[in-house]
Amino acid sequence: MENIITSKDNPVIKLYQKLSSSKKERLQYGLFVLEGLRIVQDAVSEDSGLSHLIFTKQAYDKYADTLFQADLRNTRVIVISNELGKKIASTDSTQGIFAICRMMTGKAPVFSENGRYIVLHCLQDPGNLGMIIRTADALGVDGIFLCGCCDLYSPKVIRSTMGSVFRAEIYIENDEEKLFALLEENGISTSAAVIDTDALPLTECSFEGSHAVFIGNEGNGLPAEVSHRCGRRVTIPMNGNINSLNAAMAAGIIMWELKK
Repeated sequence: MENIITSKDNPVIKLYQKLSSSKKERLQYGLFVLEGLRIVQDAVSEDSGLSHLIFTKQAYDKYADTLFQADLRNTRVIVISNELGKKIASTDSTQGIFAICRMMTGKAPVFSENGRYIVLHCLQDPGNLGMIIRTADALGVDGIFLCGCCDLYSPKVIRSTMGSVFRAEIYIENDEEKLFALLEENGISTSAAVIDTDALPLTECSFEGSHAVFIGNEGNGLPAEVSHRCGRRVTIPMNGNINSLNAAMAAGIIMWELKK
């Protein structure tokens, strides 16, 4: 075991805290942080580019053997005091396992025959974004496009994905014109999910060929200029006085129908 680090002024600890609290720092370094055994295990098993693995003394004694079964030759392992672990933790009951990971985005989209995709437009709630990514992974959606959304690499989004961020195919394209052009060039048909009784009920939709469904912001949905650029407008039929659903719930229903 390496010497136990106790100072918050240690360079790795200072970097971890910067990455944890600042999107600007994450973008500058191309790194983000993880906390918790489950998500660190997922990062290790998916070979997701861990640069640093950080244990508290207590966590090292409990979990090190489990994680060291993987190839960590390119990962620097450090051990910190239990007290320092509590200071850098973002959860009240930390397991004392932290990591610094390289960002996975920047890759070109890969389209498949009869592929199924979702486009998330201007989602701002980290919990919703993380839950949608997790559901997309569970349902086998072929790709997720983020356009104007909150930071994929914020700790809350990463935590909410429960490790799916390392398995799902996620692409960021904040330019709407480029995004529509990309989908059109690759023969991807598009639907806009809207709250409108004049739209086609989702239960009556056929998703033939390759298809992408646009899902909008939690409060305002899709802007009219975006929904009208899609090939058609679809809606989730609802009973009673309810006329909207939580964005993550709506996305889950849409992805279920998309993958049927």
